Order: sequence, then C-alpha cells, then structure tokens
Amino acid sequence: MSIITTIEDLRVLARRRVPRMFYDYADAGSWTESTYRANESDFAAIKFRQRVAVNLVDRSLTSTMVGQEVAMPVALAPTGLTGMQHADGEILAARAAEKLGVPFTLSTMSICSIEDVAARTTRPFWFQLYVMKDRDFINRLIDRAKAANCSALVLTLDLQVLGQRHKDIRNGMTAPPKLTIPNLMNLATKPRWCLNMLRTPRRHFGNIVGHAKSVSDMSSLSSWTSQQFDPALSWKDVEWIKERWGGKLIIKGIMDPEDARLCVESGADALIVSNHGGRQLDGAPSSIRALPGIVDAVGRQIEVHMDGGIRSGQDVIRALALGAKGVYIGRPFLYGLGAMGEAGVARCLEIIRNELDLTMAFCGLRDVRQVDRNILLPGTY
Repeated sequence: MSIITTIEDLRVLARRRVPRMFYDYADAGSWTESTYRANESDFAAIKFRQRVAVNLVDRSLTSTMVGQEVAMPVALAPTGLTGMQHADGEILAARAAEKLGVPFTLSTMSICSIEDVAARTTRPFWFQLYVMKDRDFINRLIDRAKAANCSALVLTLDLQVLGQRHKDIRNGMTAPPKLTIPNLMNLATKPRWCLNMLRTPRRHFGNIVGHAKSVSDMSSLSSWTSQQFDPALSWKDVEWIKERWGGKLIIKGIMDPEDARLCVESGADALIVSNHGGRQLDGAPSSIRALPGIVDAVGRQIEVHMDGGIRSGQDVIRALALGAKGVYIGRPFLYGLGAMGEAGVARCLEIIRNELDLTMAFCGLRDVRQVDRNILLPGTY
C-alpha cells in the first residue's frame, strides 16, 4: 500500500503483517464486542457546524495535558504487548511520539521495560500502573518509574478482574503464546515480523520478568499474572500510590459520575473516561457517550481525558468539544506500528493531526483550546 491516507489504511496493512494472535489481541473486545463496536460507531452520530468567512490564519493545535505542553491534545495510550505488534514496539512508538510532540504511555504489561524505553528516548514519558497483590513489586515498579524520570503515572482501576476475550481464547493467546499448528502456519506467512523478532532480545514482559518474585522467565509468568491482579483494589490503595508516587497522577477506567467524584476526592490530577477499549465490561456505554455526564459532574474540579473508539482527528475534536482536555489513542497507533514500525506510528499521528487541524478550521476556529460544544450540531450529541 503505497499511499496511506487514513487510520483504516494502517489497520488493513497491520492485519496483513502481524501474526493473527497478536493482531486479534489488539483489535478485539470482550464477549459479544458490543461496547468495542459502540466506542467507534457512536462518534459518527455527532455532527459539526460548518462555519465560513472566518480568519483561519495561524492555526494552533498546541495545548497542555496535566500541565505538560503537547503539540496536540493527544497521547499514546498504554497498551499491553505492544512489542509483539512489531519488534521493540514500545521503543519505536515512544520515539515517534517524541518526534511528534505528544506523550507516550508505557504499560506495566509492556514487552520493552521502563529502562529500555528511557535509555532510547530523550524526553520523559508516562507510565501506566496495574495494581498487583504483590505490593512490594508495585512499590519497586513505582520507584523504577521515578528513576526513569517518568513525568506522570497513569493508574488503571478497571482491571481487577479480566474480561473474557473470545478471540484470545481461540488463538491460544497466553503467556507464553501457545504454538499450535494453526498459529505456526500463520507465523510462516509473516516473514517480515518473524525476522524482526529474531533480531531483538525483547520478547518477554520486561517490567515483570526478572523483577517480580519467582518470575524468571516466560514459563513462570502466566501463573503469576493470573494470580496477581487484585480484586480487593480500593480507593485506599489509590491514596498510598499517590503518596508513594508524589507526582502527576492520572486515574484510568472511569465510566460513572460517582467514580469521577471519588477521583476528585483522591486528589488525582486527571481522570480518563475509559471502558478499556471495550475489553472489559461488554454492554457498558461507549466512552464518548459517558464523557458529557462526567464532565458535567466534575469537569471544573479535575482534568477530564478520554479514550476508546478514536479513529480520526475528527473523533479527537468531537471529544474535545464534549469537554475532554485530552484524548488517548491505542489501536490507531498499534495499527501504524504493526504496519510500518516507527514510521507507521508517526504516520498515524500525522493523519490525526491533519484531520484535527482541518476539521477545526472548517468549524471556524484557529486555536484548539477554543473548541467547545458550539462547534457541534445541537441534537446530535
């Protein structure tokens, strides 16, 4: 595919180049996938007001997220197994984000470690934390993020238990992955991916293997992770994590105004309206439908961000118009990574930046910080 004009182009190319088990891991939801689909489709109903004869010279997409200046109010979301979409995936994505001037968020469940990414980038990135039962491991993980000069901690609260993802079960998507005959046959059709993976030593969960007790290799990882996600996680845990971290704290996984108010009480700097990309509670509303109610409830007391379903710069500006101060993209950058490595992530961000800029102009604005509900057609949101 010589000309890449949309995120969909990147998705199609990634599907050709990434082994099925890893592509499906990224591009799937839980159970019937109704929330996964709604995350994307619910954006389409929101229509714009086109304005004309307005001075559109010197447009600006520059904004801030938790006090950090960003080239546009978009961050790369934390995504597990990013380094299995493409060899050294987290490093490549972080480099692309750095070049385009947007935050990159490294997942606890990344292939490349905190130290790997820090050693190969020049600007601070954000780190996403899952709370495990092994609190000593979590304390050391926070300390490692501090040592790497991470500038914000993204605390995910919606993975106390794991949603059932049927495609992962069918594909044998475990840690380590099951090398079934269908999987081996599929791998044989992805020589580019296989060659890149053979060239890198980073093929396990770099933040966990060698750092958590009794986890020395991939064979011991599966049983550890299945036992470690903490169903007893509470807001008291948020308090000690905030104290231990001491820096900017963003809470991810908020879908209800009452939980949003608890975020405010916790002292967090921002919250992310998120249903985990439709990968946890199937039947939950889309993130874009949940966003306005949460903004109305707490928007002046805490910075509200969102993720889920964004596939274009137009979706970004819709979320901003409904009160988000920043958005996160997960699958779009994974498509770019799987399709073309670092260049693909950069192309993803360029597409979104261009679409965001042009849509803002068509709506009669020059500064992204001026975007509000006035650019939307009443009755469509």
